[in-house]
Amino acid sequence: MNFETKEKYNIDDLVEIVKILRSPDGCPWDKVQTHESVRQDFIEEVYEAAEAIDEKDTEHLREELGDVLFQVVFHCELESEKNNFNLDDVADEICKKMILRHPYVFSSVTADTTDEVLKNWDAIKMNSKSQKTPSEAMDSVSKTLPSLMRAEKLQSKAKRSGIDSKNTDSAFQSVSENLESLKAAIDSNDTEAYQKKIGELLFSTVRLARFIGVDCEKSLYNVCDEFTDNFRLFEKFVAQKGIDIQNSDVDTLNELWNEFTKKRKNLEENLK
Repeated sequence: MNFETKEKYNIDDLVEIVKILRSPDGCPWDKVQTHESVRQDFIEEVYEAAEAIDEKDTEHLREELGDVLFQVVFHCELESEKNNFNLDDVADEICKKMILRHPYVFSSVTADTTDEVLKNWDAIKMNSKSQKTPSEAMDSVSKTLPSLMRAEKLQSKAKRSGIDSKNTDSAFQSVSENLESLKAAIDSNDTEAYQKKIGELLFSTVRLARFIGVDCEKSLYNVCDEFTDNFRLFEKFVAQKGIDIQNSDVDTLNELWNEFTKKRKNLEENLK
């Protein structure tokens, strides 16, 4: 294998490493992979980079961005082998896209506020993708996004077309109405209806979150973390009472949970 080890590598070296891994004499695993087989790996690497951002951990972020970059180079190599495109083609396309979508930086268009920037961005994006209607712009929102995030993006596009709740009160009213509709569907044991009503309730909650300036996806992420921390403390709380949490009935655990939540602040230091 003709590869020079170095003290410090660059992007060109990464491209070469991927080519070697994919070569006939390369890695038995890497050389048989496809876009589809490593798709989930790509998603996981991006989420791990996002976690490093949340942790404000610079070294961790550098590592995870490297993993994301490897995925990008790997997918480019798969297409390069078919003579479709390579990493330079990808870089060329994104450079041209950024120049096109920032005319207030690279040309004579004026945009002094973030609202003006977003308005310009949407107009240019629709034009470049030959989108003539708001619904066509909505179709471009990836269906593989987390659903709360997708809902926020769809609603934002609808808002720019003038379709939105009037104010926070009307958004809150929509949540209340959807909650009542869900309760009615559950009471009538209409399985198909309450499957849909749950989605409508979540969608209206995303709208309310937008009106009060809350990132719904991030808010739920934080609550999940908080719930995990609370449950870890709850396990210790139950253990101190000599109770086996895995062999206790639901009623007992609910009573213990209620007791725990009432006393949590006072118990937290002792349970850590």
